[in-house]
Amino acid sequence: MIATATTSIPGQYWQWRDRDIYYVRVGDSHKHPPLLLVHGFGASTDHWRKNIIELSQNFDVWAIDLLGFGRSAKPDWQYSGDLWREQLHDFIQTVIKRPAILAGNSLGGYACLCVAAEYSQSVAGIILLNSAGPFTNTNPLGAKQVSPVQKAIGKLAQSILKQSWANFLLFQFVRQRSQIRKTLSKVYVDRTAVTDRLVEEIYRPSCDPGAVKVFASVFSTPQGKKVDELLQAMTCPLLSIWGEGDPWMNAKARSAKFREYYPAIVEHYLPAGHCPHDESPEQVNALIRDWINNL
Repeated sequence: MIATATTSIPGQYWQWRDRDIYYVRVGDSHKHPPLLLVHGFGASTDHWRKNIIELSQNFDVWAIDLLGFGRSAKPDWQYSGDLWREQLHDFIQTVIKRPAILAGNSLGGYACLCVAAEYSQSVAGIILLNSAGPFTNTNPLGAKQVSPVQKAIGKLAQSILKQSWANFLLFQFVRQRSQIRKTLSKVYVDRTAVTDRLVEEIYRPSCDPGAVKVFASVFSTPQGKKVDELLQAMTCPLLSIWGEGDPWMNAKARSAKFREYYPAIVEHYLPAGHCPHDESPEQVNALIRDWINNL
C-alpha cells in the first residue's frame, strides 16, 4: 500500500557527537541489504512518507534526518558533505550494523555519494534522485551558461549573503509558508502533490533554534569533493532516477556527466520535478524494488 496523507511513521533518536539524530525504521526483511533514505536540503524523513510503507513490504527500510534538518539537532557547526558523510557512515556502522543501500534526493544524494566514495564497506549500493553536487570545470547543474554580468551579480549576492544580517532576513522570507508553497510549485510538475501537509513538514523545522545558522552555512561552507571525483572512487552498483521536469537542473545533460564517469550506472527518467520520490512514488518505489531485486 501507499502511505496516505494522514499516515504517521513514528521514529526515535540516536546520539551522535552528543547531538540528537532522528530516524525511523519500518520492516525487518533480511533478504536484501537494508535501505537507508536520505532527504534533501530543507526536508526530512517526512519527505519519504509515500515510499517507506510500501518499500518496507520487501526491505528493511530506514530514513534519517541529517544533522541540521528535520527533527535532528541544529548546532552552530559548519555543515558540509564531509559532516553528513561521517554521520551516515557512523549510523550504518553503529545502528544498522550492516552495509546498506543508500537512496538520496538532491543534497541527500550528494551525501550518499560521499559515503560510497570514502566508506565502501558501509555501502551495498547507491540510488540517486536528482542528486545535487558540482562536477569539475562544468556548470554544476547542467544548465545554460551564464553571462559575465550574471556571474558578477552572482558573486556579489554570495558576498552579501555571507553577512549574518542578510542571511537572517532572507531566511525569514523564504521560510514563510507562502514562499515554501511557491518554491515547491516551481519544482513539482504535478502541483497537486504540493499539499498543506508537505508545506507544514518543511516549515516546522525552520522554527527550531539554530535553523537560521544551518541555512547560513550554505553560503559559507567550502565546497567539498566534486561529483566526478566521488564517482571515480566508487565501486558499488548505482541507480539514478531523474525527474525530467526539474527546473533546477538539466536532467539529460547532467545524466550524461554521470555516465561519463560511471558507465555502469542504471538510469530512468520520469515526468516529474526535483523530488520524483514524492511526486511519483508508485513509479519510484517500483524502480527501486526492481533494481534491488536484480542486484
